[in-house]
Amino acid sequence: MSLSAVLTRIDADLQSSLDRLFDLLRIPSISADPAYKADCARAADWLAAELTGIGFDTTVRPTPGHPMVVGHYTKAGPDKPHVLFYGHYDVQPVDPLELWDTPPFEPSIATMPNGTKRILARGAEDDKGQMMTFVEACRAYVAVTGALPLNVTILAEGEEESGSPSLVPFLEANKAELSKQVAMICDTDMWNRDTPAIACMLRGLVGEEFTISCADRDLHSGMFGGAALNPIHVLTKILAGLHDETGKVTLPGFYDGVIDIPADLRANWDNLGFDGAAFLKDVGLTAPAGEVDRTVLEKIWARPTCEVNGIVGGYAGDGFKTVLPAKATAKVSFRLVGKQDPVKLRAALRKYVKDSLPPSASVTFHEHGGSPAVQLPFDSRELAAARAALTEEWGKPAAITGSGGSIPIAGYFRHILGMDALMIGFGLPDDRIHSPNEKYELQSFHKGMRSWARILTALAG
Repeated sequence: MSLSAVLTRIDADLQSSLDRLFDLLRIPSISADPAYKADCARAADWLAAELTGIGFDTTVRPTPGHPMVVGHYTKAGPDKPHVLFYGHYDVQPVDPLELWDTPPFEPSIATMPNGTKRILARGAEDDKGQMMTFVEACRAYVAVTGALPLNVTILAEGEEESGSPSLVPFLEANKAELSKQVAMICDTDMWNRDTPAIACMLRGLVGEEFTISCADRDLHSGMFGGAALNPIHVLTKILAGLHDETGKVTLPGFYDGVIDIPADLRANWDNLGFDGAAFLKDVGLTAPAGEVDRTVLEKIWARPTCEVNGIVGGYAGDGFKTVLPAKATAKVSFRLVGKQDPVKLRAALRKYVKDSLPPSASVTFHEHGGSPAVQLPFDSRELAAARAALTEEWGKPAAITGSGGSIPIAGYFRHILGMDALMIGFGLPDDRIHSPNEKYELQSFHKGMRSWARILTALAG
Protein backbone atom coordinates (compact mmCIF):
# COMPACT_ATOMS: atom_id res chain seq x y z
CA MET A 1 0.00 0.00 0.00
CA SER A 2 2.85 2.42 0.77
CA LEU A 3 4.45 1.99 -2.66
CA SER A 4 1.13 2.61 -4.37
CA ALA A 5 0.73 5.83 -2.42
CA VAL A 6 4.28 6.90 -3.29
CA LEU A 7 3.62 6.33 -7.00
CA THR A 8 0.41 8.33 -6.75
CA ARG A 9 2.33 11.16 -5.09
CA ILE A 10 4.93 11.14 -7.88
CA ASP A 11 2.17 11.45 -10.47
CA ALA A 12 0.44 14.26 -8.61
CA ASP A 13 3.67 16.20 -8.03
CA LEU A 14 5.05 15.90 -11.56
CA GLN A 15 4.83 19.63 -12.23
CA SER A 16 6.56 20.49 -8.96
CA SER A 17 9.30 17.98 -9.78
CA LEU A 18 9.72 19.61 -13.18
CA ASP A 19 9.90 23.05 -11.57
CA ARG A 20 12.75 21.89 -9.35
CA LEU A 21 14.56 20.27 -12.28
CA PHE A 22 14.20 23.48 -14.26
CA ASP A 23 15.73 25.44 -11.37
CA LEU A 24 18.80 23.20 -11.55
CA LEU A 25 18.92 23.29 -15.35
CA ARG A 26 19.06 27.09 -15.29
CA ILE A 27 22.44 26.96 -13.50
CA PRO A 28 25.21 26.86 -16.18
CA SER A 29 27.44 24.43 -14.28
CA ILE A 30 29.99 23.85 -17.06
CA SER A 31 32.88 22.18 -15.28
CA ALA A 32 35.41 22.37 -18.11
CA ASP A 33 35.34 26.19 -18.33
CA PRO A 34 36.92 28.09 -15.39
CA ALA A 35 34.57 30.97 -16.12
CA TYR A 36 31.72 28.87 -14.67
CA LYS A 37 33.43 27.88 -11.42
CA ALA A 38 30.99 29.92 -9.33
CA ASP A 39 28.05 28.35 -11.15
CA CYS A 40 29.34 24.86 -10.39
CA ALA A 41 29.53 25.82 -6.73
CA ARG A 42 26.01 27.23 -6.96
CA ALA A 43 24.69 23.97 -8.43
CA ALA A 44 26.37 21.99 -5.63
CA ASP A 45 24.81 24.24 -3.00
CA TRP A 46 21.39 23.98 -4.67
CA LEU A 47 21.52 20.18 -4.67
CA ALA A 48 22.75 20.02 -1.08
CA ALA A 49 19.86 22.22 0.04
CA GLU A 50 17.33 20.00 -1.74
CA LEU A 51 18.76 16.84 -0.16
CA THR A 52 18.82 18.42 3.28
CA GLY A 53 15.18 19.39 2.83
CA ILE A 54 14.12 15.77 2.42
CA GLY A 55 16.05 14.46 5.38
CA PHE A 56 19.58 13.79 4.16
CA ASP A 57 22.54 14.80 6.33
CA THR A 58 24.27 16.68 3.52
CA THR A 59 27.61 18.42 3.13
CA VAL A 60 29.37 20.15 0.26
CA ARG A 61 32.96 18.94 0.24
CA PRO A 62 35.72 21.04 -1.33
CA THR A 63 38.18 19.45 -3.76
CA PRO A 64 41.05 20.93 -5.79
CA GLY A 65 38.43 21.37 -8.51
CA HIS A 66 34.66 21.55 -8.14
CA PRO A 67 32.99 20.38 -4.91
CA MET A 68 31.45 17.00 -4.13
CA VAL A 69 28.00 16.75 -2.62
CA VAL A 70 27.55 13.92 -0.10
CA GLY A 71 24.23 13.18 1.55
CA HIS A 72 23.48 10.39 4.01
CA TYR A 73 20.04 9.07 4.93
CA THR A 74 20.31 6.53 7.76
CA LYS A 75 16.87 6.76 9.36
CA ALA A 76 15.75 3.39 7.99
CA GLY A 77 17.72 1.68 10.73
CA PRO A 78 20.74 -0.60 11.01
CA ASP A 79 18.83 -3.72 9.91
CA LYS A 80 18.09 -2.23 6.48
CA PRO A 81 20.44 -2.27 3.46
CA HIS A 82 22.54 0.80 2.70
CA VAL A 83 23.05 1.75 -0.95
CA LEU A 84 25.06 4.46 -2.72
CA PHE A 85 23.60 6.53 -5.55
CA TYR A 86 25.92 8.42 -7.89
CA GLY A 87 25.19 11.31 -10.25
CA HIS A 88 26.86 14.49 -11.47
CA TYR A 89 25.62 18.05 -11.49
CA ASP A 90 28.09 19.44 -14.04
CA VAL A 91 27.37 19.69 -17.76
CA GLN A 92 29.17 19.92 -21.08
CA PRO A 93 29.93 23.24 -22.80
CA VAL A 94 27.17 24.37 -25.15
CA ASP A 95 29.24 25.34 -28.18
CA PRO A 96 28.35 25.92 -30.97
CA LEU A 97 25.64 28.09 -29.47
CA GLU A 98 24.17 29.08 -32.83
CA LEU A 99 23.02 25.48 -33.44
CA TRP A 100 20.64 25.52 -30.45
CA ASP A 101 16.96 25.99 -31.28
CA THR A 102 16.28 27.26 -27.75
CA PRO A 103 18.65 28.85 -25.19
CA PRO A 104 20.56 25.98 -23.52
CA PHE A 105 20.04 27.24 -19.96
CA GLU A 106 16.42 28.31 -20.38
CA PRO A 107 14.66 24.94 -20.04
CA SER A 108 11.35 24.37 -21.78
CA ILE A 109 8.92 21.62 -22.76
CA ALA A 110 8.38 20.85 -26.43
CA THR A 111 5.46 18.82 -27.76
CA MET A 112 6.33 16.69 -30.76
CA PRO A 113 4.01 15.95 -33.72
CA ASN A 114 3.28 12.50 -32.28
CA GLY A 115 2.14 14.05 -28.99
CA THR A 116 5.18 13.08 -26.90
CA LYS A 117 6.81 15.77 -24.80
CA ARG A 118 10.48 16.44 -24.16
CA ILE A 119 12.51 18.61 -21.82
CA LEU A 120 14.96 20.86 -23.69
CA ALA A 121 18.12 22.19 -22.02
CA ARG A 122 21.79 21.45 -21.51
CA GLY A 123 21.89 18.78 -18.81
CA ALA A 124 18.26 17.78 -19.36
CA GLU A 125 19.41 14.20 -19.72
CA ASP A 126 23.13 14.19 -18.90
CA ASP A 127 22.96 14.10 -15.96
CA LYS A 128 20.69 16.53 -14.16
CA GLY A 129 17.43 15.02 -15.39
CA GLN A 130 18.63 11.49 -14.70
CA MET A 131 19.95 12.38 -11.25
CA MET A 132 16.77 14.18 -10.26
CA THR A 133 14.62 11.14 -11.05
CA PHE A 134 16.24 9.51 -8.02
CA VAL A 135 16.10 12.61 -5.80
CA GLU A 136 12.42 13.14 -6.58
CA ALA A 137 11.61 9.48 -5.91
CA CYS A 138 13.21 9.87 -2.48
CA ARG A 139 11.24 13.08 -1.93
CA ALA A 140 7.93 11.36 -2.67
CA TYR A 141 8.78 8.39 -0.47
CA VAL A 142 9.59 10.60 2.51
CA ALA A 143 6.51 12.77 1.95
CA VAL A 144 4.14 9.77 1.92
CA THR A 145 5.67 7.36 4.42
CA GLY A 146 7.83 9.64 6.55
CA ALA A 147 11.00 7.71 5.71
CA LEU A 148 12.90 5.90 2.99
CA PRO A 149 12.60 2.10 3.05
CA LEU A 150 16.36 1.66 3.25
CA ASN A 151 19.47 3.71 3.98
CA VAL A 152 20.85 5.80 1.14
CA THR A 153 24.03 7.76 0.50
CA ILE A 154 24.05 10.14 -2.46
CA LEU A 155 27.34 11.20 -4.07
CA ALA A 156 27.20 13.91 -6.72
CA GLU A 157 30.34 15.20 -8.36
CA GLY A 158 30.97 18.31 -10.38
CA GLU A 159 33.77 17.21 -12.71
CA GLU A 160 32.41 14.21 -14.61
CA GLU A 161 32.29 16.16 -17.85
CA SER A 162 35.90 17.32 -17.45
CA GLY A 163 37.66 14.05 -16.64
CA SER A 164 36.85 13.71 -12.91
CA PRO A 165 40.37 14.68 -11.74
CA SER A 166 39.26 14.95 -8.09
CA LEU A 167 37.15 11.79 -7.98
CA VAL A 168 39.71 9.04 -7.37
CA PRO A 169 41.51 10.90 -4.55
CA PHE A 170 38.12 11.69 -2.99
CA LEU A 171 36.97 8.05 -3.12
CA GLU A 172 40.27 6.84 -1.68
CA ALA A 173 40.17 9.40 1.14
CA ASN A 174 36.54 8.60 2.01
CA LYS A 175 36.45 4.87 1.34
CA ALA A 176 35.01 3.90 4.73
CA GLU A 177 32.25 6.48 4.47
CA LEU A 178 31.19 5.68 0.90
CA SER A 179 31.56 1.88 0.69
CA LYS A 180 28.03 0.43 0.80
CA GLN A 181 26.29 -2.79 -0.27
CA VAL A 182 25.71 -1.75 -3.88
CA ALA A 183 26.04 1.39 -5.97
CA MET A 184 23.49 2.76 -8.40
CA ILE A 185 24.45 4.87 -11.40
CA CYS A 186 21.82 6.74 -13.40
CA ASP A 187 23.89 7.79 -16.42
CA THR A 188 22.92 5.17 -19.01
CA ASP A 189 20.16 4.48 -21.54
CA MET A 190 17.06 2.38 -21.94
CA TRP A 191 17.03 -0.35 -24.59
CA ASN A 192 14.35 1.57 -26.47
CA ARG A 193 11.67 4.13 -25.71
CA ASP A 194 9.43 1.64 -23.92
CA THR A 195 11.88 -0.99 -22.63
CA PRO A 196 14.04 -0.30 -19.56
CA ALA A 197 17.53 -1.69 -19.24
CA ILE A 198 20.18 -2.48 -16.67
CA ALA A 199 23.75 -2.38 -17.95
CA CYS A 200 25.58 -5.09 -16.06
CA MET A 201 28.74 -5.28 -18.17
CA LEU A 202 31.24 -2.55 -19.03
CA ARG A 203 34.28 -3.35 -21.08
CA GLY A 204 37.66 -2.23 -19.79
CA LEU A 205 40.25 -0.43 -21.87
CA VAL A 206 43.97 -0.57 -22.60
CA GLY A 207 45.59 2.05 -24.84
CA GLU A 208 49.10 1.68 -26.22
CA GLU A 209 51.17 3.65 -28.73
CA PHE A 210 54.39 2.33 -30.19
CA THR A 211 56.91 3.65 -32.69
CA ILE A 212 59.09 1.50 -34.95
CA SER A 213 62.44 3.09 -35.89
CA CYS A 214 64.80 1.83 -38.60
CA ALA A 215 67.26 4.16 -40.38
CA ASP A 216 68.66 7.19 -38.58
CA ARG A 217 66.94 9.56 -41.06
CA ASP A 218 64.42 9.56 -43.89
CA LEU A 219 65.83 8.00 -47.03
CA HIS A 220 65.36 8.55 -50.79
CA SER A 221 63.36 5.57 -52.01
CA GLY A 222 65.17 5.51 -55.34
CA MET A 223 68.59 5.29 -53.70
CA PHE A 224 67.68 3.01 -50.75
CA GLY A 225 64.39 1.33 -51.69
CA GLY A 226 64.64 -2.46 -51.67
CA ALA A 227 67.81 -2.43 -49.58
CA ALA A 228 66.78 -0.37 -46.54
CA LEU A 229 64.28 -1.59 -43.98
CA ASN A 230 60.99 0.34 -44.17
CA PRO A 231 59.39 0.85 -40.72
CA ILE A 232 55.93 1.09 -42.27
CA HIS A 233 56.36 -2.43 -43.66
CA VAL A 234 57.50 -3.65 -40.25
CA LEU A 235 54.63 -1.89 -38.48
CA THR A 236 51.86 -3.10 -40.77
CA LYS A 237 53.11 -6.69 -40.66
CA ILE A 238 53.05 -6.57 -36.86
CA LEU A 239 49.55 -5.10 -36.86
CA ALA A 240 48.27 -7.66 -39.37
CA GLY A 241 49.55 -10.46 -37.15
CA LEU A 242 47.37 -9.40 -34.23
CA HIS A 243 44.37 -11.29 -35.67
CA ASP A 244 44.01 -14.68 -37.31
CA GLU A 245 41.76 -15.54 -40.26
CA THR A 246 38.76 -16.14 -37.93
CA GLY A 247 38.99 -12.71 -36.31
CA LYS A 248 40.49 -13.94 -33.04
CA VAL A 249 43.29 -11.99 -31.37
CA THR A 250 46.57 -13.91 -31.48
CA LEU A 251 48.39 -12.53 -28.44
CA PRO A 252 49.32 -15.39 -26.08
CA GLY A 253 47.04 -15.40 -23.05
CA PHE A 254 44.73 -12.78 -24.54
CA TYR A 255 41.56 -14.74 -23.74
CA ASP A 256 42.58 -15.59 -20.17
CA GLY A 257 39.73 -14.41 -17.93
CA VAL A 258 37.19 -14.08 -20.75
CA ILE A 259 33.86 -15.51 -19.59
CA ASP A 260 31.09 -16.60 -21.94
CA ILE A 261 27.70 -15.15 -21.12
CA PRO A 262 25.19 -17.54 -19.55
CA ALA A 263 22.63 -19.26 -21.77
CA ASP A 264 19.69 -17.37 -20.25
CA LEU A 265 21.36 -14.00 -20.86
CA ARG A 266 22.17 -15.02 -24.43
CA ALA A 267 18.49 -15.88 -24.90
CA ASN A 268 17.53 -12.50 -23.45
CA TRP A 269 19.77 -10.75 -25.96
CA ASP A 270 18.41 -12.85 -28.82
CA ASN A 271 14.90 -11.70 -27.88
CA LEU A 272 15.77 -8.01 -27.93
CA GLY A 273 15.19 -7.80 -31.65
CA PHE A 274 18.59 -6.29 -32.38
CA ASP A 275 19.33 -6.23 -36.13
CA GLY A 276 23.09 -6.53 -36.55
CA ALA A 277 22.93 -6.03 -40.31
CA ALA A 278 20.91 -2.82 -39.94
CA PHE A 279 23.27 -1.62 -37.19
CA LEU A 280 26.20 -1.89 -39.60
CA LYS A 281 24.25 -0.63 -42.60
CA ASP A 282 23.56 2.63 -40.72
CA VAL A 283 27.29 3.39 -40.90
CA GLY A 284 27.75 2.20 -44.50
CA LEU A 285 28.97 -1.35 -43.83
CA THR A 286 27.66 -4.53 -45.43
CA ALA A 287 29.40 -7.29 -43.48
CA PRO A 288 30.57 -7.78 -39.89
CA ALA A 289 34.21 -8.04 -38.86
CA GLY A 290 35.72 -9.72 -35.82
CA GLU A 291 35.18 -13.22 -34.48
CA VAL A 292 33.21 -15.16 -37.07
CA ASP A 293 31.33 -17.29 -34.52
CA ARG A 294 29.85 -14.40 -32.53
CA THR A 295 26.83 -12.16 -33.10
CA VAL A 296 27.23 -8.43 -33.65
CA LEU A 297 25.58 -7.65 -30.30
CA GLU A 298 27.85 -10.11 -28.50
CA LYS A 299 30.90 -8.54 -30.15
CA ILE A 300 30.12 -5.01 -29.01
CA TRP A 301 28.97 -5.92 -25.48
CA ALA A 302 30.65 -9.09 -24.28
CA ARG A 303 33.74 -9.86 -26.34
CA PRO A 304 37.25 -8.42 -26.08
CA THR A 305 38.70 -6.51 -29.01
CA CYS A 306 41.97 -5.31 -30.47
CA GLU A 307 41.67 -2.27 -32.72
CA VAL A 308 44.14 -0.04 -34.55
CA ASN A 309 43.07 3.55 -33.94
CA GLY A 310 45.77 5.37 -35.87
CA ILE A 311 48.87 4.93 -38.03
CA VAL A 312 51.44 7.64 -38.76
CA GLY A 313 54.48 7.26 -41.00
CA GLY A 314 56.14 8.82 -44.03
CA TYR A 315 54.95 11.76 -46.07
CA ALA A 316 51.21 12.43 -45.89
CA GLY A 317 51.02 15.97 -47.27
CA ASP A 318 49.76 17.17 -50.64
CA GLY A 319 51.47 15.78 -53.68
CA PHE A 320 53.96 12.94 -53.60
CA LYS A 321 57.31 12.45 -51.93
CA THR A 322 59.42 9.38 -52.61
CA VAL A 323 60.74 8.80 -49.12
CA LEU A 324 61.43 5.85 -46.86
CA PRO A 325 60.53 7.14 -43.39
CA ALA A 326 62.80 6.61 -40.42
CA LYS A 327 59.85 5.98 -38.09
CA ALA A 328 56.27 4.68 -38.12
CA THR A 329 53.79 4.81 -35.27
CA ALA A 330 50.59 2.98 -34.39
CA LYS A 331 47.96 3.59 -31.72
CA VAL A 332 46.26 0.40 -30.56
CA SER A 333 43.41 -0.08 -28.12
CA PHE A 334 41.96 -3.16 -26.46
CA ARG A 335 38.47 -3.48 -24.97
CA LEU A 336 38.50 -5.94 -22.08
CA VAL A 337 35.81 -8.20 -20.65
CA GLY A 338 35.47 -10.54 -17.70
CA LYS A 339 38.64 -10.84 -15.68
CA GLN A 340 41.18 -9.89 -18.34
CA ASP A 341 44.19 -8.23 -16.75
CA PRO A 342 45.16 -4.91 -18.43
CA VAL A 343 48.73 -5.11 -17.06
CA LYS A 344 49.32 -8.61 -18.45
CA LEU A 345 47.70 -7.69 -21.76
CA ARG A 346 49.96 -4.66 -22.21
CA ALA A 347 52.99 -6.80 -21.40
CA ALA A 348 51.87 -9.42 -23.94
CA LEU A 349 51.51 -6.79 -26.66
CA ARG A 350 54.94 -5.34 -25.97
CA LYS A 351 56.56 -8.76 -25.99
CA TYR A 352 54.85 -9.64 -29.29
CA VAL A 353 56.03 -6.40 -30.89
CA LYS A 354 59.62 -6.82 -29.68
CA ASP A 355 59.73 -10.46 -30.76
CA SER A 356 58.47 -9.46 -34.22
CA LEU A 357 61.19 -6.89 -34.91
CA PRO A 358 63.73 -7.71 -37.67
CA PRO A 359 67.37 -6.69 -37.34
CA SER A 360 67.99 -2.93 -37.56
CA ALA A 361 64.51 -2.13 -36.16
CA SER A 362 63.80 -0.88 -32.65
CA VAL A 363 60.67 0.12 -30.79
CA THR A 364 59.57 2.59 -28.12
CA PHE A 365 56.25 2.40 -26.27
CA HIS A 366 53.95 5.00 -24.78
CA GLU A 367 51.17 3.97 -22.41
CA HIS A 368 47.72 5.52 -22.71
CA GLY A 369 45.99 4.15 -19.62
CA GLY A 370 44.33 0.90 -18.73
CA SER A 371 41.40 -0.31 -16.67
CA PRO A 372 39.76 -3.72 -16.17
CA ALA A 373 36.22 -4.60 -17.17
CA VAL A 374 33.33 -4.30 -14.74
CA GLN A 375 30.71 -7.04 -14.59
CA LEU A 376 27.86 -7.35 -12.13
CA PRO A 377 27.38 -10.98 -11.07
CA PHE A 378 24.55 -12.41 -13.15
CA ASP A 379 23.06 -14.05 -10.05
CA SER A 380 23.16 -10.82 -7.99
CA ARG A 381 20.13 -10.40 -5.70
CA GLU A 382 20.19 -6.65 -6.35
CA LEU A 383 20.17 -7.19 -10.11
CA ALA A 384 17.17 -9.51 -9.89
CA ALA A 385 15.29 -7.15 -7.58
CA ALA A 386 15.92 -4.09 -9.76
CA ARG A 387 14.97 -5.95 -12.92
CA ALA A 388 11.69 -7.11 -11.43
CA ALA A 389 10.90 -3.56 -10.28
CA LEU A 390 11.61 -2.07 -13.71
CA THR A 391 9.58 -4.77 -15.43
CA GLU A 392 6.63 -4.01 -13.16
CA GLU A 393 6.78 -0.29 -13.98
CA TRP A 394 7.28 -0.48 -17.73
CA GLY A 395 5.24 -3.59 -18.49
CA LYS A 396 8.09 -5.14 -20.44
CA PRO A 397 10.94 -7.32 -19.17
CA ALA A 398 13.91 -5.09 -18.42
CA ALA A 399 16.80 -5.82 -20.78
CA ILE A 400 20.08 -6.90 -19.22
CA THR A 401 22.62 -5.18 -21.43
CA GLY A 402 26.31 -4.67 -21.85
CA SER A 403 28.18 -1.58 -22.89
CA GLY A 404 30.86 -1.43 -25.53
CA GLY A 405 32.33 1.64 -23.90
CA SER A 406 33.53 2.31 -20.39
CA ILE A 407 32.01 4.25 -17.48
CA PRO A 408 35.02 4.93 -15.25
CA ILE A 409 33.01 5.50 -12.07
CA ALA A 410 31.69 1.92 -12.15
CA GLY A 411 35.25 0.65 -12.21
CA TYR A 412 36.26 2.98 -9.38
CA PHE A 413 33.39 1.71 -7.25
CA ARG A 414 34.52 -1.86 -7.82
CA HIS A 415 38.26 -1.38 -7.38
CA ILE A 416 38.36 1.41 -4.78
CA LEU A 417 35.16 0.96 -2.79
CA GLY A 418 34.80 -2.79 -3.32
CA MET A 419 31.19 -2.81 -4.48
CA ASP A 420 29.25 -3.57 -7.63
CA ALA A 421 27.09 -1.05 -9.45
CA LEU A 422 23.61 -1.21 -10.92
CA MET A 423 23.69 1.00 -14.01
CA ILE A 424 20.10 2.07 -14.58
CA GLY A 425 19.29 5.05 -16.77
CA PHE A 426 16.30 6.32 -18.69
CA GLY A 427 18.04 8.14 -21.52
CA LEU A 428 17.50 7.43 -25.21
CA PRO A 429 20.09 7.31 -28.00
CA ASP A 430 18.58 10.41 -29.63
CA ASP A 431 18.82 12.60 -26.52
CA ARG A 432 21.73 14.52 -28.11
CA ILE A 433 23.85 14.56 -24.98
CA HIS A 434 27.04 16.63 -25.42
CA SER A 435 25.47 18.17 -28.55
CA PRO A 436 23.29 21.19 -29.26
CA ASN A 437 19.57 20.72 -28.51
CA GLU A 438 19.99 18.17 -25.74
CA LYS A 439 16.66 16.77 -24.58
CA TYR A 440 15.14 14.31 -22.12
CA GLU A 441 11.79 12.67 -22.75
CA LEU A 442 9.12 13.69 -20.24
CA GLN A 443 8.14 10.03 -20.09
CA SER A 444 11.72 9.14 -19.12
CA PHE A 445 11.68 11.69 -16.32
CA HIS A 446 8.23 10.73 -15.03
CA LYS A 447 8.57 6.95 -15.25
CA GLY A 448 12.18 7.23 -14.11
CA MET A 449 10.96 8.61 -10.79
CA ARG A 450 8.36 5.86 -10.51
CA SER A 451 10.99 3.25 -11.39
CA TRP A 452 13.35 4.38 -8.64
CA ALA A 453 10.53 4.27 -6.09
CA ARG A 454 9.90 0.65 -7.06
CA ILE A 455 13.63 -0.17 -7.01
CA LEU A 456 14.09 1.32 -3.55
CA THR A 457 11.20 -0.82 -2.32
CA ALA A 458 12.62 -3.95 -3.95
CA LEU A 459 16.15 -3.42 -2.62
CA ALA A 460 14.77 -2.87 0.87
CA GLY A 461 13.50 -6.44 0.75
